[in-house]
Amino acid sequence: MKNHDGELIGVLQLLNALDLDTGEVVPFSEADQSLTESLASQAAIALSNRLLITQLERLFESFVKLINVAIDEKSPYTGGHCERVPELTMMLAEAADATTTGPLADFRMTERDRYELQMAGLLHDCGKITTPVHVVDKATKLQTLYDRIGLIDTRFEVFKRDAELAALRAQLALRPVVDAEAEGMALSGLQREMQSIESDRAFLRRCNQGTEAMQEADQLRVRVIGTQRHWRNVDGVHTAFLTAEEMENLTIRSGTLTQAERDTINYHIVATIKMLETLPWPRHLRNVPEYAGGHHERMDGKGYPRGLTRAQMSVQARMMGIADIFEALTAADRPYKSGMKLSQALAIMQKMKDGGHIDPDLFDVFVRERVYQRYAERFLDPAQIDAVKGFGV
Repeated sequence: MKNHDGELIGVLQLLNALDLDTGEVVPFSEADQSLTESLASQAAIALSNRLLITQLERLFESFVKLINVAIDEKSPYTGGHCERVPELTMMLAEAADATTTGPLADFRMTERDRYELQMAGLLHDCGKITTPVHVVDKATKLQTLYDRIGLIDTRFEVFKRDAELAALRAQLALRPVVDAEAEGMALSGLQREMQSIESDRAFLRRCNQGTEAMQEADQLRVRVIGTQRHWRNVDGVHTAFLTAEEMENLTIRSGTLTQAERDTINYHIVATIKMLETLPWPRHLRNVPEYAGGHHERMDGKGYPRGLTRAQMSVQARMMGIADIFEALTAADRPYKSGMKLSQALAIMQKMKDGGHIDPDLFDVFVRERVYQRYAERFLDPAQIDAVKGFGV
């Protein structure tokens, strides 16, 4: 059997031709040979088509993995996410498929359905390839391509130098008269200024971490430091200690991202949808854009980017939303937080269920069938796996 390029791809072997009347073994006739060659040609076409389909599927899957490798290389903090979310999505899908009671009793998946959902899971964050890495990896409030707290430290050092120079000039101005009281006052003033500088520096360094919610009093103190302190820059010009952009970052109420940076990260789902909707999907994969593009929507219609409600979303897209949230809560490889324990993550998701954020029926399956436990045993640190009680499903 030969393919369209004339390459040998298989052999059709016939043995022991029999005479229909006597049952004896006889040589194959020319007619038999011609018929066999025709059959071999048809078999070669069928085999070539099957091999071609298999090769195209493998090529497609390789491209999908290539995108995730690119995201992984771009940021080690998101690469694991792209691997774990599809795994958790499929675990929840299998649990829902096995359910025989409740609202999901009729939900069933074929092998093609599973493959389609798996591909959607692998591609659900492909738009992150467009997100600037310094935003994705922003571990502190002042971080861009580097952490600008070093610049703030340098300005404080300039403050200290200026304070020391001012004290020395005050002492020199007393010469040649020796005035112990005046020199003592100059020294005390220098000590107070140094303490104030170190206090403000320690405060700004703490604010820069973004590990806890910022109070209004702290935000006000940042603005006071930024506007009332002045330093002399390299051009000798006295200017405000903090720029408006630095104050905006240092007064972020929660986390390390400004609203503009959050919008930049959130845009990844828009990019994902745009990328996936440009592809000519075959019939058995036509739902991939919808599944992958819906994992940031909410059941109450307050999600993004399209503001879809539960009724407007497929079960598969709702599954992916639960998987995406649980992975994010428990992930230990984020630069800005440590992974939560199981009980804490599930308690938060219970509130999300009650608040119309995630699908209640799927979350019940997630808990009742202990999908979270199987996932935890594969992907979480043992220290994160604690007792889970009180969810009542």
